[in-house]
Amino acid sequence: SECTRLVYSFPTNDKLWEEYLEIRHSEGKSAATEFYGRNQAAMDTGAAIAWPARYDAKSGEISAVQHAMNLRKKVGPEAFAAEYQNEPSLQQTSDQVLTADQVMEKTNGHKRGEIPPACTKLTMFIDIHKELLFYAVCAWEETFTGYVVDYGTFPDQRRLAFTLADATRTLGKMFPGAGTDGAIHAGLTQLVSACLNRDWSRGGSLMRIDKLLVDMGYKPGIVADVKQKVGGATMMLAKGVGIRASRKPIAEYARKPGETIGHFWYCPNVRKTGQFQHVLVDVNYWKRFVHEGFQTAAGDRGSISLFGNDGRHHELIAEHVARSEKWVEVIGPGGVVREWSPWPTRPDNHWLDCLVGCAAAASMVGIMPSGEASPVRQRKRYTQEDLRRKDA
Repeated sequence: SECTRLVYSFPTNDKLWEEYLEIRHSEGKSAATEFYGRNQAAMDTGAAIAWPARYDAKSGEISAVQHAMNLRKKVGPEAFAAEYQNEPSLQQTSDQVLTADQVMEKTNGHKRGEIPPACTKLTMFIDIHKELLFYAVCAWEETFTGYVVDYGTFPDQRRLAFTLADATRTLGKMFPGAGTDGAIHAGLTQLVSACLNRDWSRGGSLMRIDKLLVDMGYKPGIVADVKQKVGGATMMLAKGVGIRASRKPIAEYARKPGETIGHFWYCPNVRKTGQFQHVLVDVNYWKRFVHEGFQTAAGDRGSISLFGNDGRHHELIAEHVARSEKWVEVIGPGGVVREWSPWPTRPDNHWLDCLVGCAAAASMVGIMPSGEASPVRQRKRYTQEDLRRKDA
């Protein structure tokens, strides 16, 4: 006998499937099937099904891919993984779960904006929303030990407790007369320019930000324009993707011309695609990395800590990091993957996203996790034919 899965790889166009499920919920099965029929080629891209004939034509389904996605929505991802994929998920247990108290306790005594002398790289991430820009700045040792040296919002809320929904000082109020896009553009330009031109103190020396990633999911055109205007080579557009256990991990991607494959991040070749140059970050991996960093004892390799001495000042970022999302561990072809999802109340998680982006940016500028070897540059070996062409 052989254990098989219903789905060997899921469709890659998450946006169209989210729209399909919303139509199915609000307008009914027929309207959803009609939408799927119009977009079937795009919606089936990347999917591999064990039995292509497995679907319920009597209920209106037109493909095995549609049947599998309907079934996954109906029973839930955890039951689907166990019953149909032979990949039972492992629920988080209390001793594995990061708490807000643990985050608040991880202070390092350094002043805000002060970089520890052992750090060699400085990274930043900006998360864009209609009313606010959330950001974080992290310093990194070569051991991937991290220090959160600054975080906040633009505009600054000037209070310790708030949510995105109840923010009083917003981009719209800061730039009266500007529309939503204009306010975001102006705010992002100011924030990027100020941070990239700032000299950050490290003992007796100064540092500047080595890599700035900015979330492109909401307004990619604005982010690209700000990069062109003030961001330069230091700034790069970024998009988070949660690569599930059922999908091929980034490390197994076939390298193609014009692409860059890093440690759980990937820069695709965007020539002739109409897309902006950007990096795709596997947030399932990096969220686990951040959580484990706060659980690692200070002084150990990979520890992550917050500036200052009083953890009570960090209560809000602790809520974002520790109480915004839950996870299950799913066994797939690439090993065990911790898949993350927001709690049903969908609390703010924006500074978690910022720390995830800072960690991925550190990897992009050469900070290597434990066990990873630095790539060795290979010297080109010239042949006699190469030398003849050179002489010619």
